Amino acid sequence: MPKHTPWPRPPHALPHNRLTEPPQGARITVAGLVLVRQRPGTAKGVIFLTLEDETGISNIIVWQNVYQQYRRAVISGRLLRVTGKVQRDDTVVHVIAQQVEDISYMLDQLVVPQDNTAT
Repeated sequence: MPKHTPWPRPPHALPHNRLTEPPQGARITVAGLVLVRQRPGTAKGVIFLTLEDETGISNIIVWQNVYQQYRRAVISGRLLRVTGKVQRDDTVVHVIAQQVEDISYMLDQLVVPQDNTAT
């Protein structure tokens, strides 16, 4: 029996380059900078997000009912944490959002100077 490396499960975020590992329908969490928000007129209220982390991009599908619940985060978040289910279609992997959290406040931590003084 092959040994499987466990993937980070909620609330820990799975790096985007590991999205092919969890089985279809697995509940996972991803986080990343919002690159694209799309709400095509033909998509009946569905929103498509593209998130990026240091390992790659992930495609997020936000259904209308989830959008209504997390509208502010979906619209204004620059850095999002999304929990949802893995959906695969051939080699394309999507995360079907169940929860969307705006964690943009964490971006400020990237610019905090580190104390490099020797003790």
